[in-house]
Amino acid sequence: MRNFTIYLALLLCLFASKMTAQTTFESKAKAIADKIENITKEEKATLKTEVEAVNVQLENGSITKEEADTKKKDLAQARATIIENRVAVVQEELKDLVQQKVNGKIAESKTNDSSTVRIGKRLVLTFENDSTRRKKHYEYRERRTTSQFVFALGLNNVVTDGSVENSDFKFAGSRFYEWGLSYNTRIFKNDNLLHLKYGASLMYNDLRPTDNRVFVVNGDQTNLEYSPINLKSSRFRNVYLVAPLHLEFDLTEKKVKDGKNIFRTHESLRFGIGGYAGVRIKSKQKTEYKIDDIDYDVKAKGDFNASNFIYGLSTYLGYGETSLYLKYDLNPLFQNNAIKQNNVSLGLRFDFN
Repeated sequence: MRNFTIYLALLLCLFASKMTAQTTFESKAKAIADKIENITKEEKATLKTEVEAVNVQLENGSITKEEADTKKKDLAQARATIIENRVAVVQEELKDLVQQKVNGKIAESKTNDSSTVRIGKRLVLTFENDSTRRKKHYEYRERRTTSQFVFALGLNNVVTDGSVENSDFKFAGSRFYEWGLSYNTRIFKNDNLLHLKYGASLMYNDLRPTDNRVFVVNGDQTNLEYSPINLKSSRFRNVYLVAPLHLEFDLTEKKVKDGKNIFRTHESLRFGIGGYAGVRIKSKQKTEYKIDDIDYDVKAKGDFNASNFIYGLSTYLGYGETSLYLKYDLNPLFQNNAIKQNNVSLGLRFDFN
């Protein structure tokens, strides 16, 4: 809705036929844009109150979770309809304002050589005019914090007694995936080298045992054992919700435009070092095999004695949005196994601005 507000304000400015009348016209356009934004804020606040009331009913046991979800969905749809109807009324004011401008009914001022309209916290629309031409440009306030979508993938395995040699898991078949949202904050106001990178991610660590083996739980021990069935495939997966934290060194040079410093990120060599911590969401073992021309696909879900909490070290080195990514779990894969094994992953990481 905020983007819609900005679009409407810009549309009104484009309709202006004389730049000397811009101040009066822009003030009215800004007032209408504020109306639209306030409508959205009011209805969202009302919806929040209504949802909280439903949550109270759910906590008191007067309604079921399914009934609560249905009520919340109906309330959201009702508020969306109300917002649409209220905005439609304000849109009529927009039409009237444009028509008044076209008809020359809005008062003009011939003393201003330029005018500026600020919409929201960052977008600034500036008009400069003289007798022969008019100019318009956009100016964004400096932001020290930006956001990125993170996606990573690569090879996954375990370290046993400090080494991955003679691993019980296939090197090419065992993989990891990670995706999430990160925030990048420049630490110093006038220097672009150091950044703090933080956010939330989902990590998927897959292991494919060698030699027709599967994980079997024996009390508090989880062991790899040979399967009596000839397996087409065997895979063990842990899924984690984690909060990564990195100190990032970004060599992207600052730019100067109109006498102002502009700091960009992810446009040069980057290096990050830090770690992550989180919780295990689920564990699953999947086996595929064939008996008497019948294909079987078996999925077993449980905790498998896997560690409930994950924490580790990670680092990446790359250029632009692409990096080589290494992460190592400091916690053991299984909580009480006699032999401690730690997950290690190596792959590519993409930070999309």
